[in-house]
Amino acid sequence: MQDAATTSGTVQPEPQGGGFPPFKAETFPSQLFWLTITFGFLFIVLWRFAGPRIRSVLEERRGKIRDELKTAEQHRRSAETASAAYQAPLVEARERARAISEETRQQLYREVERAKTEADSEANDETAKAQARLAELQAQAKRNIADVAQGAVVDIVHRLTGETISAEEAAAAVRNAVHG
Repeated sequence: MQDAATTSGTVQPEPQGGGFPPFKAETFPSQLFWLTITFGFLFIVLWRFAGPRIRSVLEERRGKIRDELKTAEQHRRSAETASAAYQAPLVEARERARAISEETRQQLYREVERAKTEADSEANDETAKAQARLAELQAQAKRNIADVAQGAVVDIVHRLTGETISAEEAAAAVRNAVHG
């Protein structure tokens, strides 16, 4: 919406008394006076009341920080002491565990060697028994073969010639054929 004065074509003159007061030269002395009084008042208030309170707060914080640092140092020392107290039994326990492990390993090694020696001894005994049994079976087999061969010689001679030979003659013939 436009103003009625501007629509009629007449221009309104600007008011002459306006402007930003701090920029007016005629108000400078009073502005400086009140600025000095205000600055002085704020300086006195800060110097007398706020300054000591700020200093006391800073001192209190410094004291608290010092106390906290002392407490932290004490806690660090106690933590180091506790860590050392914790580490000593831990190292001792590891050493005992290593010693027990080594002892167990040696004991198991001795048991394995003993079991191996026993097994070798048993195997040798069984091998000797088996070889003796095998030798006995071979001897028995040779006797059986000789007996069968003797019987076969007697039977073959009887079938081929019709004669009957004695068992001693058949045994001598088999011996001569085996060794000869």
